Amino acid sequence: MKVNVGNIDRGARIVAGIVLLGLVFVVESDARWLGLIGIIPLATGLMRWCPLYSLFGISTCPLQHEKK
Repeated sequence: MKVNVGNIDRGARIVAGIVLLGLVFVVESDARWLGLIGIIPLATGLMRWCPLYSLFGISTCPLQHEKK
């Protein structure tokens, strides 16, 4: 897996993932389980690799742009 998530994108994904996972503990209705969607941005931020970016040939990592 090539790194395709840059630092700003990575930080935003990690923060969004944590916020979404926090909904599981804050929201009182059955909709709180939708907060588990936060696992996806958190995981892609931590791994610095996004499968959708790979599929569409996108990279926000400046290191990848320099190698081309």
